[in-house]
Amino acid sequence: MSLRLYDTAARAVRDFVPLRPGKASVYVCGLTVQGPPHVGHVRAALAFDVLRRWLTAQGLDVTYVRNVTDIDDKILTKAEANGVPWWAWAYEFERACTRAYDVLGVLPPTYEPRATGHVPEMVELMQRLIERGHAYAVDGDVYFDVRSFPEYGALTGQMLGDLQPAADTETDERKRDPRDFALWKAAKPGEPETASWPTPWGRGRPGWHLECSAMAGKYLGAEFDIHGGGLDLRFPHHENEQAQSRAAGDGFAQYWLHNGWVTLGGEKMSKSLGNTALVDEVVRRVRPVELRYYLVTPHYRSMIEFTDSALEEAAAAYRRIESFVKRAGERVGIDGVAGRAGDTAGAPVFCADFSNALDDDLGTPAAIAAVHETVREGNTALADGNDAAVAGTLRSVRAMLGVLGLDPLDPQWAAVGGDEKLSRAADGLVALALEQRQAARARKDFAAADAIRDQLASLGVSVEDTPQGPRWELTS
Repeated sequence: MSLRLYDTAARAVRDFVPLRPGKASVYVCGLTVQGPPHVGHVRAALAFDVLRRWLTAQGLDVTYVRNVTDIDDKILTKAEANGVPWWAWAYEFERACTRAYDVLGVLPPTYEPRATGHVPEMVELMQRLIERGHAYAVDGDVYFDVRSFPEYGALTGQMLGDLQPAADTETDERKRDPRDFALWKAAKPGEPETASWPTPWGRGRPGWHLECSAMAGKYLGAEFDIHGGGLDLRFPHHENEQAQSRAAGDGFAQYWLHNGWVTLGGEKMSKSLGNTALVDEVVRRVRPVELRYYLVTPHYRSMIEFTDSALEEAAAAYRRIESFVKRAGERVGIDGVAGRAGDTAGAPVFCADFSNALDDDLGTPAAIAAVHETVREGNTALADGNDAAVAGTLRSVRAMLGVLGLDPLDPQWAAVGGDEKLSRAADGLVALALEQRQAARARKDFAAADAIRDQLASLGVSVEDTPQGPRWELTS
């Protein structure tokens, strides 16, 4: 393969060489389901969705795992404050996260394990660590002994002596070293009994870091290709994951990829800061595909400052691509609702600039630029009446958009706002208006024809007369 990826652990771009020929294994940290997802939450899912699609386009069989953290302190606290069982609170927002993934066209993972369903694997991992001298139990808690593992800090390039105490429990006095982190937390008085599980060290619940190591090991094995997540997870979460897994004897992730934040008002988008843009709210202002375009276009490692003006510019840019795809499809007779993303006839045809861009650490800005350049060539072919060139260009554009999850002819985006009934109704009403306009033109009542066109324009429907007949599209 020619794919090169920036490995956070190596702090360098490296050639991607899968552990197993023809296969790729990817683990991405999913969300802690404590509340509704905002735009910053879904950026990681979109970035690694593009990675997965590109690996698949290169002929690899991809196993993609994204977990759900459905038990932690915040979930327990918020559930209690709202007077509902913690598991009901977690499930409500797990469903909200799934809706956000789905509405933005994120492919379902191969496996999506919940933390609460993998306690036996966590207990087994802790037992291995204790036996190897890397963990210890005290009063029902289990801690990882950071001084027992000389490689601790390697992922983030930190020295143990420079690290602050791990503020993950209220029982630091039980630790051998304040920097030791919790693998398992003993049940506390007043917490619901359903939020704890029996272990050889007493009832309790898992620490956050332990969960991902146990689930990655179960579904991907002791060693796998890529671990992904947000930049904010590098420390302590990913550092601790790597330390506990390798201390237990597992090779764990061979490449670490981290995406940048989405900021709002110059600060990281965060529930705790109160500066969030919820996905459910944003997709009422712009189409989901336009939000996806906005979040996918910047390089995955860059920061995105979320603004309405930038979102509107992205939406306009996407509509230019969409307009070509629909016009070209009408010209060369491609069914506008057939197939999934990138599912055009024959093998995908990517232009060299597009392939080179994605092979260079998923360079989506240059890849999007290559799409726009190909669209310009296609528009020229449309104007020249060169249908053979139109067909070839359309095939290439759709293949590239399929990798980015942005193909307008994908059924995911075919419906207005995702509502198929509304889409059919809109199609029918506009078609009726265009029939009336054509009838007015036929009887040379051009004033009536122009009035119909102006009324459609006022409703956000642009009409274009072509040799094949009138066509319409939604405008901003």
